[in-house]
Amino acid sequence: MGVAGVAKLTQANEFDEIIDVRSPAEFAEDHMPGAVNCPVLSNAERARVGTLYKQESPFAAKKIGAALVARNIAEHIETRFLDKPRSWRPLVYCWRGGKRSGALAHVLRQIGWQAGTLEGGYKSYRRHVVAALSELPRRFAYRVVTGATGSGKSRLLEALAAQGAQVLDLEGLAAHKGSVLGGLPDEAQPSQKMFESRLLAVLQRLTFDRPAYVEAESRKIGVLQVPDALLESMRASPCLRIEASDAARVAFLIGDYDYFLADPASLKTKLDCLRELQSSETLSRWNELIDAGNWPALVEELLALHYDPLYRRSQGRNYANFTAAPRFETSDLSPVGLKKLAREILSTSV
Repeated sequence: MGVAGVAKLTQANEFDEIIDVRSPAEFAEDHMPGAVNCPVLSNAERARVGTLYKQESPFAAKKIGAALVARNIAEHIETRFLDKPRSWRPLVYCWRGGKRSGALAHVLRQIGWQAGTLEGGYKSYRRHVVAALSELPRRFAYRVVTGATGSGKSRLLEALAAQGAQVLDLEGLAAHKGSVLGGLPDEAQPSQKMFESRLLAVLQRLTFDRPAYVEAESRKIGVLQVPDALLESMRASPCLRIEASDAARVAFLIGDYDYFLADPASLKTKLDCLRELQSSETLSRWNELIDAGNWPALVEELLALHYDPLYRRSQGRNYANFTAAPRFETSDLSPVGLKKLAREILSTSV
C-alpha cells in the first residue's frame, strides 16, 4: 500500500474483503465485484447531510455527518467485524476515496487491522470499467449463436457451458430475454453501470485461446446498452445458425414464458407495445387467444407476424457472416435435445 494505507485498484485482490461504505442506493446502482455494503450514512442520512451542506453550511453538515458516521461505524464493528482475526485486511472505498472511507479505515486501523482505502474510490473503479470495456472485448474470438425466436439460444449457451465451452451470456447478465416480452417477472434489470461491471467480471475470466460462444443481440437488451466494442466484435465474428422446427419453437416458448400463463393481463399489456407495428385487428385477435388460453395459436401468430420477419431483416444486416454460417437443425429443444445440439456444435469446432 501507498501513503497512509492507500491502495491502487490493481492491489484490490491483495485484501481479504472489499467494503463499500457508500449509501445502500449508491451500492445498489453499482459496486466493485464481491464488495459488501457497510454504509456509514444511510440513504436518508446522506440526503440530510447534503441538504445541510447546501442550505446552511459545510461546517453544520460536517458536525451532523460526523455524529451519524460515528454511530454507524460503531454498529458495523459490533455486528459485522468483531469476529475478524487480527490478520484481517479489508479494503475500504467510498465515492472518491475521501472522508467516508477514510473514517471507517481510520477506526479499523486504530483497532489493529491493516485497513486500506482505495485510491480515487469508486470513481477510479468506474473509470477502469469504462476503459477496459472499450478495449478488452475486441481481443476474444467469438462464435455468435443465431436462430429465430424460440430456438433456445440462451438455454443452448447453458448446455455449451456445461460441456466446458466458454460462454458469454449477455441476457443473463442483463436479466432480460431481449424482446418486447423479455422482462423477467421476479427480477428487475440492473443499472447500466452494474451490467457493465458484471460483463467485465465475466470477460476477465475468459481466455483468449478458445472461442467464446455468445448469442446474437441487438444494440439494446431491454433498457441496457451493449458496449460498442463488444457489439462491433460480435457482428464481425463467425456465426452458427440454429434451425429449429416451428413445433419445437412453439413448445419451447410456451414453457420458457410459462409465467405469462398465470398473468394474462400482463401479457396483454406487453403486446400492446406492438400497436405501432401491428394492426388493431391483430392485437384484438391476440387478446382473444389469450382469453381462450389458446397458447399454441398465439405463439404461432407472434412468430409468423412479428418475430420471424424481424429476425430475417436484422440478422443478415447486422451480422456479416450470418448468410454463410453453418446450420444446425433440430426438432427437440428439451434439455436433452439442447445437450445433444451442444455436443454437435462443439464436435464440429465451429
